Amino acid sequence: MIALTAALALAAGCALAGPQRPVEAPGSSRPETTRPAVAGRHGLVTSGHPIASSAGLQVLLKGGNAFDAAVAVGAMAALGEPEMNGIGGNGFMTVFHRATGTVWSLAMAGAAPQRVVPAEMTPATLNEGMQAGIVPGNLGGYLVALERFGTMRLAEVLAPAIEYAEAGYPIDPRLAQAIAQERTSLAKYPTTAKIFLPAGQPLAADELLRNPDYAATLRKLVEAEAQAQARGATRSEAIMAAFDRFYKGDIAQEMERFFEANGGLLTAADLAAYSPQWAEPLVTSYRGYDVYSNPATSRGGFEVLMGANLLAAVDLKAAGPGSPATLHAIIEAIKISKADIYRYVADPQFTQVPVAGLLAPEFAAVRRELFDPTRAIAYPPPGAPAGAPTTRPRADGPTFADDVDAALHTTSFSIVDQFGNAVGCTPTLGSLFGSKVVVGNTGLLLNNGMRLGSTSPYPTDANYVGPGKTPLLNNSPVVVLRDGQLAFVFGTPGGETIGQIELQVLLNLVDFEMPVQQAIEAPRLVLKARPNFYKPGAAISVNIEGRVPAATIDALAEMGHHVEVLPGWGSLGHVQAIRVDPKTGAMTAGADPRRTGYAMGY
Repeated sequence: MIALTAALALAAGCALAGPQRPVEAPGSSRPETTRPAVAGRHGLVTSGHPIASSAGLQVLLKGGNAFDAAVAVGAMAALGEPEMNGIGGNGFMTVFHRATGTVWSLAMAGAAPQRVVPAEMTPATLNEGMQAGIVPGNLGGYLVALERFGTMRLAEVLAPAIEYAEAGYPIDPRLAQAIAQERTSLAKYPTTAKIFLPAGQPLAADELLRNPDYAATLRKLVEAEAQAQARGATRSEAIMAAFDRFYKGDIAQEMERFFEANGGLLTAADLAAYSPQWAEPLVTSYRGYDVYSNPATSRGGFEVLMGANLLAAVDLKAAGPGSPATLHAIIEAIKISKADIYRYVADPQFTQVPVAGLLAPEFAAVRRELFDPTRAIAYPPPGAPAGAPTTRPRADGPTFADDVDAALHTTSFSIVDQFGNAVGCTPTLGSLFGSKVVVGNTGLLLNNGMRLGSTSPYPTDANYVGPGKTPLLNNSPVVVLRDGQLAFVFGTPGGETIGQIELQVLLNLVDFEMPVQQAIEAPRLVLKARPNFYKPGAAISVNIEGRVPAATIDALAEMGHHVEVLPGWGSLGHVQAIRVDPKTGAMTAGADPRRTGYAMGY
């Protein structure tokens, strides 16, 4: 490994173009970022949209904690970025509970309907429409997080979203562009067109988005809570009464009625079987920090931690941020970790996931031998971690098209409260507007969780679609501790690229000690595969933001990387991050300018 480090440092010295630290504006001591970090002594919320951050801040100002605020943010995010997420979607939380010093993973991910028959599915039905959706897990996840660690009632935390859903709010140009882009698909479903194409025309920027059916659904949850409390239920029992109304009561029955009438697959029995899953998170040690993220059915958590393990023996700080050597090492680490993840990670109810083997330092050392510090390697076959299954399954179904959904659509939010709790949450609908279907009179867009990419096109893969199987997400918010104290919480959307982007943010924060906003705004790269990452030998291209110096891009090309330069910021992810100063406890939050991210605090 000494030779690799030396070669990386040499490559950095001869090929680095541009400064390693942020350029300062003339006459100013402030680094040139598009916006300042937001400081807070009592609480911070950073999310994908201003109205979602505002909802969370309102809860914190009323004395609520991070878990209370997370429900308010999640409910409002469905209005601010309805194309990206909603309570009809799925996701993951990673949380730090300060009182116990414990980090938890919460899987808010539902399973495929029991009526799915793979042989009867097609790429079209997997990716869009009445049959593409799986059980929506986000709402259940928000409720169990509130029940376990929150302090407020549903009536308090859902109030901001109910108000905005009923009265409407003026949408931003990005959402208006998405509606126009998906106009044809949205128009197929009258329940969807009613919201986004009123009078047959796409909503334009600054026009009001109203969703009274969504408000009515949230009110039903509040009503269930109030009725339970009137019967003498505890706070916990009252919240779970709202859970039952959604997954087992009249809301579930309306979903079943709608799908039965329109050729869908989801049933009330599928919904009733759902339970969000608390689990111990994945964890690895990286340069004195403990890095936590989500286990399967997330694969992004594996990618962040396995990438960190591969890079732990490389002196990135000496090579420098943004240098060709550093970027080359990141690219190769992503390739190698993906080769293993796409072979072995799937729903652990259906396959043996070799968690300890994949995260073992010994396995990282073996896989690190694939590195060539001066040349790009081909996308490799998977390694053999300890505990890996020796045989591969064979599902009863066709091989689907190789080209999987490469959508980068999701959102993420991070919260730290005055009590020292932290929540990172990455909810999604899957593709843009999910399945494109608003379910009956619920006002909820349903996910397209069975889309190719979240499921494998190959029946020999453990992640092939199947009844009752939970498809994979890359969603994987990250919590980082130092000596048991909260240091960072961050997450990003970006579909296939989530783990890749989070790895780069981790390096920016830890190796290069960047301030939080600079760590977010630093130029990024992501890898794409043709036909896909499930296939060893796939053709790998590197998408890189055009703000990277031309000499650096040329150096990567000379190493054998197929580099595709994206204009400007490139819209690679949308990171929301919070840093806690280990000495003073002071907090700073950053929000990504690549979309509509916004941080607030007090």
